[in-house]
Amino acid sequence: MTVKPAPAGTGIIFRRVDLGGDAVIRTIASNVSCTARSTTLTQGEASVSTIEHLMSALCGMGIDNAFVDIDNVEVPILDGSARLYVEAFKADGLVEQDAERAYVTVPHEIFVEDEKSGSWVRISPADAPSFDVTVDFGSKVLGVQSSHWDRDVDYSTEIGVCRTFVFFHEIEFLFQNNLVKGGDVENAIVIVEHPVSDGQLERLSSLFCVPKLSVGQEGYLNNLQLRFPNECGRHKMLDMMGDLMLCGGCLAAKVTAFKPGHGINTRAAKAVIDAISAKNCI
Repeated sequence: MTVKPAPAGTGIIFRRVDLGGDAVIRTIASNVSCTARSTTLTQGEASVSTIEHLMSALCGMGIDNAFVDIDNVEVPILDGSARLYVEAFKADGLVEQDAERAYVTVPHEIFVEDEKSGSWVRISPADAPSFDVTVDFGSKVLGVQSSHWDRDVDYSTEIGVCRTFVFFHEIEFLFQNNLVKGGDVENAIVIVEHPVSDGQLERLSSLFCVPKLSVGQEGYLNNLQLRFPNECGRHKMLDMMGDLMLCGGCLAAKVTAFKPGHGINTRAAKAVIDAISAKNCI
């Protein structure tokens, strides 16, 4: 995958270079085709999945226009965060374009809720972007975690470095369903919510081809050290920032969310587009 400069007003465009010159995918909520554990976009016959970490890095670093050339369906997971994308952008530098930055603004408060899960997202008009996210999985290990981002918070060190996570009991199911082909013990925090046997740990070590793993006192697998006590909550913030770029760009709004996920995030992005469209039709 290669991220390339694009003219002002382009937005973020994925190009499936393995499928030919017409395989272009706009990053807009109407192109969302799947939100099972990641966000997938499809336009015509072309799809691209796991876009949220890259989109979050673009949002957090203030990058509005880019072509993303990719020769496969899945954006690289790397270390499970946006860190390596951010480092690449910082090393190469950004260019200020000869155009006013076009934020997406909302005409009124937007509220999206999933009654089954209890998740909700509220997007309120504001002069500048801000996000407040609370996650609650009913987990004794995670507890309730909250995170905040606005333009005074350094995305690159406070949000972009936070890795994805998975519960131990989910991993075997994911392997069996071909959902973690790029996964290893270096790119996901593993939460051990329930007691596990030595045999289960040995099986996981075998699946990942690593020496025997163990469970730390805090309830996390010892595959890595947390970067923040609330790293999992911060990663949900990372995901949400990426998903909400699908409203057409970076939001200048106050976003508050409880138990966000790719499904409700992308529904919220579509609701923003619908609200703007309705206002423009009046």
